[in-house]
Amino acid sequence: MEQHKVIYTAKVQTIGGHNGTARSVDGRLKDLLAPPAAGETDTSPEQLFAAGWSACFEGAMQLAARKMNVSLPPAFAINTEIDLQDAAEGYFLGARLKISLPELERNVAQAIIDAAHQTCLYARVTPGNIRVALSFA
Repeated sequence: MEQHKVIYTAKVQTIGGHNGTARSVDGRLKDLLAPPAAGETDTSPEQLFAAGWSACFEGAMQLAARKMNVSLPPAFAINTEIDLQDAAEGYFLGARLKISLPELERNVAQAIIDAAHQTCLYARVTPGNIRVALSFA
């Protein structure tokens, strides 16, 4: 069996589900949770998922750009939307990542986005489970 080196372990305790709290063992995350669209000021788990996916995808884009000897523009951004959807077979998630890469030629930007989608850990663990749409703005 192949051995894997653990780089980091996130340790979070959640109490109360969507109406509870999520706290990391190290104290860096302390969030009150609320169901999506509840009109509350607390964070939904879907927002946390969107933040994690965006950050991962940005890192994957930076890696891809370095490999292509391309400098990413300082104003590049990723707007991620996670949809909680209901269907006859139950709830499921959808994801839309809208990537803005001003100042880059469209074909170069698309190559970076495509490479990032192949290496981003969130994209790699979700195929077939989450409907993903990538778009270049």
